[in-house]
Amino acid sequence: MVITPPLRAMKRARISSLATYVPPRVLTNADLERMVDTSDDWIMQRVGIRERHVVDAGVATSDLAREASLKAIARAGLVPADIDFIVVGTTTPDTLFPSTACVLQDMIGATNAWGYDLVAACSGFTYALTTGAQMIASGASKRALVVGADVMSSIIDYTDRTTCVLFGDGAGAVVLEATDDENFGILDFENYVDGSGGPALCMPAGGSRLPASVETIASRQHYVKQEGQTVFKFAVKNMEEVCRRILDRNGIKPHQLDLLVPHQASSRIIKHASEKLGLPPEKVVINIDRFGNTTAGTIPLAMNDAVESGRLKRGDLVLLASVGAGFTVGAVLIRWGLKP
Repeated sequence: MVITPPLRAMKRARISSLATYVPPRVLTNADLERMVDTSDDWIMQRVGIRERHVVDAGVATSDLAREASLKAIARAGLVPADIDFIVVGTTTPDTLFPSTACVLQDMIGATNAWGYDLVAACSGFTYALTTGAQMIASGASKRALVVGADVMSSIIDYTDRTTCVLFGDGAGAVVLEATDDENFGILDFENYVDGSGGPALCMPAGGSRLPASVETIASRQHYVKQEGQTVFKFAVKNMEEVCRRILDRNGIKPHQLDLLVPHQASSRIIKHASEKLGLPPEKVVINIDRFGNTTAGTIPLAMNDAVESGRLKRGDLVLLASVGAGFTVGAVLIRWGLKP
């Protein structure tokens, strides 16, 4: 006999809190000039980064996630035991197993939660937010913790000037709960992948296809490798495309958005995509100059900046958008409900 579980009524998820964390150590363009053949002008012109935060030796992704998560849980008026589901978007887990979600669950004392890691590179937070929202919507979770966290400095080759200038370390977390208020919450999402672009942005070694060996270490295959122009062209095209897909489906014109919060990979990518959408600069969040590309951490860091500066307010229609290695593409449409 097959026993079918009872259907749960679908609910809308809302973000009930947001918090972020970056390590205190700052790596400036001037610092990088002393490490590799680059310059502040070269970096600013190409990606718009002035500085980025990086961890000290021995600090892992779970350590950053812990700081953001505890703050987010407290801001939601909860304690860790209230959380019943954890999803961590990360490309730099503490270890391949156990998952960083398991490590985090123990670190913060979320004794009633289960969860897992989600690997979608720079789309890690949008994919994790989609996952958490669906857990809430289905009724499978009452209070979900969604985390985007990466220690990119752990997989960056600081002799490769094309990649080492791009990345920083950081984390962000939100708590999701159900809402009956149709005026607020996560309205829709759009995700897709193009796996043919995988080789253009990857870390070649360390998995089952190319396990760690003396040869892979000597040839520096355990660091991020990128075909810059290929990634740039795909990112510009698909950042615009994913935004149009979700807006068209919901009968929304780009000008009706109050704010676009894009993944912070490059100021040029963001500006190209937002201009194609016809969005003025005041409707687009760019903070890559202060943090660099923190992969799954960029969108929560950008949202937090927008909230603290008064650019993201209760009732605003906000669109999150990301493009990452894989290639992965994602967008989440939200009617912002947090009070100042």
